[in-house]
Amino acid sequence: MLGASLRRLREAQGLTREVAGFHIRASESKISRMELGRVGFKTRDVEDLLTLYGVSDDAERRGLLEMVREANTPGWWHKYGEVLPNWFITYVGLEEAASVIRTYEVQFVPGLLQTAAYARAVIQLGYPDAPDGEIEQRVHLRMQRQERLTRADGPRLWAVVDEAALKRPIGGGGIMREQLQHLLEVATLPNITLQVMPFRFGMHAAEGGAFTILRFPESDLSDVVYVEQLWGALYLDKREDIDPYLTAMEQLCVESTTPGGTAEILGEFLRET
Repeated sequence: MLGASLRRLREAQGLTREVAGFHIRASESKISRMELGRVGFKTRDVEDLLTLYGVSDDAERRGLLEMVREANTPGWWHKYGEVLPNWFITYVGLEEAASVIRTYEVQFVPGLLQTAAYARAVIQLGYPDAPDGEIEQRVHLRMQRQERLTRADGPRLWAVVDEAALKRPIGGGGIMREQLQHLLEVATLPNITLQVMPFRFGMHAAEGGAFTILRFPESDLSDVVYVEQLWGALYLDKREDIDPYLTAMEQLCVESTTPGGTAEILGEFLRET
C-alpha cells in the first residue's frame, strides 16, 4: 500500500521513476520495485521522496512514515518464504489487504475455495518432486489464506470458474465430490459469489486465461490485476492495463450462471462424479 501511495504522489508531480531514483541515489528499477512492494523500504529514502513529491503536511508525512514500519514488519505469510517464490509472497500480501477479490479460473478451483485434499492434489501436480513436508506447508498456507473469508472484516470474493475446472477429476472421484460439495456450501456465504462459465457459451471474454483483480479499501489506491505464469507473475496497476480485465470480468459475470444456476450446475456435476 505504501508503494502505491508513493507512485500516486510521484505521478501527481509529473516525475519519472528515473528522476525519483536519482534523488535517492538509486536506480529507476528500485523505484519500480518500491512502488510494487517488492523491496523493503528505508525511512531515509521515503523521507527524501516525500520531500521531492512536495508532501509537507506533518500529519500526512507521519502517516506515510508509519506505513514504512508496517511495510517492513513481516506478515504471517513470510514464514512460508522457504517454499514460496518472492513473486507469490507479494501476491499473498496484496490479497491480505484487499477488500474485494474478483477472480476467473480455467484450470483449477480458485485457491481460496479449495479443500485441503484438492489443494494437496493440485500442489503435488505442480511440484511432483517436492518432499511431503514442503507439500504440507503449501497446503497449510492455502488453508490459512482462506481463514480471512470467514472473519467479520473479510473481503468480498467474486469467483467465476470455467466448467472445465469443475469437470477435471483432480485427485480422483472422492476428492472431487468433496470439493464440489464444499463449493455448494461456501457459495451460500454472504461475502462469496460463485458463478460457472458453462461450455455452452463457447468463446467468451476471457479466452486469454485466468486472472485476479484486487481492490483495496483505500479509495486512492488503484486496483491490481494479478496474472500468474508458469514461473512468475504479472502485477498490473496502470489504468490502461487494468481496464481490459475489468471489462472482461464484467462480461464473464453477465455470461456465467446466476447464483441459483450455480447451485444447479454444481449439483449436476456432483451427481455425475
